[in-house]
Amino acid sequence: MPWPGFFYKAANTDVLVLLNHVQFPLGTSWINRNRLKNAEGFFWLTVPVWKKNRGKQPINKVEICNERNWQKKHYQSLFHAYKHAPYFKEHIDFFEKLYQKKWDRLLDLNLVILDYLLNVIGINKKPILSSSLNVNNKGTGLIIEICEKLNANYYVALSTSKSHIDIETFKNKGITIKFLHFKPPVYPQLWGDFLPNLSVVDLLLNCSPKALEIIKRSQK
Repeated sequence: MPWPGFFYKAANTDVLVLLNHVQFPLGTSWINRNRLKNAEGFFWLTVPVWKKNRGKQPINKVEICNERNWQKKHYQSLFHAYKHAPYFKEHIDFFEKLYQKKWDRLLDLNLVILDYLLNVIGINKKPILSSSLNVNNKGTGLIIEICEKLNANYYVALSTSKSHIDIETFKNKGITIKFLHFKPPVYPQLWGDFLPNLSVVDLLLNCSPKALEIIKRSQK
């Protein structure tokens, strides 16, 4: 359930590629958790995954730990936090069905969530998985290889990632980097003072029809 910055970047691209074949972080990760808001402040929704004795596993191989009923906890947390949100009724059926199903792979769960969020926000793009592109490089080399596979002249990135990108290497390959300056948008929320950078689900349940307009408002 990514933050609004992810969808801001997605809205400013022609092709959206998800790096699903790279290493799943050994520590905590946004790939299997994100923050939402309730009366106490923010709370985490975390999908438990198997890590022990799995080594440096790629994201597309990560399995969900179903030894405890995390789906029930997620659904109840969402319900109690957002049952009074203006657009709760429009989207709760999706989450009911999502959490009634048993999921084995984290990637499968994430793709279903992402497909739904892109669609209801109004970003009509079907993500391409990096594992389908037969790419093998790492770091900057991987991004360049993906751009070349897709005949891309531009690579879109948030400005916060500038220090991690070898700009000269992109230039040498004839690829222009377009840095987006994302400022977290302020919008009506439940539960007191505004909290930025929550999952986009918070924005959706509070401002559904205007979600994309609010995200695009972040343009500098």
